[in-house]
Amino acid sequence: MFTIEHEFDASVITLVDDEATQLMEDVTINIFAECVTVEQFDPRTDRVQKITMSHNQIRDLAAALDLPEGVYRFSRDDSET
Repeated sequence: MFTIEHEFDASVITLVDDEATQLMEDVTINIFAECVTVEQFDPRTDRVQKITMSHNQIRDLAAALDLPEGVYRFSRDDSET
């Protein structure tokens, strides 16, 4: 299950682990104009862990989910105007 909310400065996606036998904490993805943050509460440390990624890194991650093992780079198509 997941939710999508549009706030003033970000779109927020929350992923809820509702089908596993050992449930993981929710994952919150904040999409800002300049970056994307991914947060998850860590019960071992009692803290929220956060990583910050560029939009290019998110694009690469999305592409990597559907590609076989290897090294890839997106090339910019300068022929389009």
